[in-house]
Amino acid sequence: MGVPTDNAKDRELVSKVPPIILNNGVEMPQLGFGVWQVPDAEAEKAVATALEAGYRSIDTAAIYGNEEGTGKAVAASGIAREKLFVTTKLWNADQGYDATLRAFDASLDKLGLDYLDLFLIHWPLPSKDSYVDTYKALEKIYADGRAKAIGVSNFLPEHLERLLGETSIIPAVNQIELHPHLQQRAAREFHAEQGIATEAWSPLGQGKGLLEVPAIVAIAQKHGRTPAQIVLRWHVQLGNVVIPKSVTPSRIVENIDVFDFELDIEDIAAISALNEDRRLGPDPATFDVA
Repeated sequence: MGVPTDNAKDRELVSKVPPIILNNGVEMPQLGFGVWQVPDAEAEKAVATALEAGYRSIDTAAIYGNEEGTGKAVAASGIAREKLFVTTKLWNADQGYDATLRAFDASLDKLGLDYLDLFLIHWPLPSKDSYVDTYKALEKIYADGRAKAIGVSNFLPEHLERLLGETSIIPAVNQIELHPHLQQRAAREFHAEQGIATEAWSPLGQGKGLLEVPAIVAIAQKHGRTPAQIVLRWHVQLGNVVIPKSVTPSRIVENIDVFDFELDIEDIAAISALNEDRRLGPDPATFDVA
């Protein structure tokens, strides 16, 4: 046998992460790489490491301040654009129809891309009451073929219901805080009813004690895995899209290695029992920082 080609290697890496099919038929990798709180200067290296490890979905946002570093890593990767799934998010200060269109152009320019795979409204900002007009700008971006899918982040079912009633395109994704201490059952059920994919941010609980919980540690020991891998596998088996973040190369590799084992019914039940409805981030019903 000869030396594997880059294409063969690429296919091998991609095969680690199965896709989910969004409500418009677009395929999105179920596990991606998040760059929240990664400085722009470090984002290029972190994203490059993730792409080398087999990640093909990258999640950033305008407010993260690292779209340029993320875009540089994507450009330098040599991976065909159609094999990558790039998400960014509109910041609160740019809500409103015209401002959204300008902000989208700015993000695309920083990323160095011709189109996005997914563009999200970062927060609903109910006090500002502009998310419907903002979403209509996303609908234009989608209609123009500049984003392959559009959606929202941190929207509660009440916000989604209003969007469904006043706009024409069902969001493909709602990216929400979701981890074993905040399992968001009602939101996940609403999303499933409407055909909206649930994407989890802070899926590992931001390192604030979740991975030391005895039940998770015990399940990790049972499977010969790390606690982080157990939690990520729990997300995958629930059907969530998940975007763990790390700047540590070994953890970046570890986090994608969750597709060759399964949690059993007892494992899932033990993790389900950990729900406390406890948020680590802001409450979308009241968060209004612009």
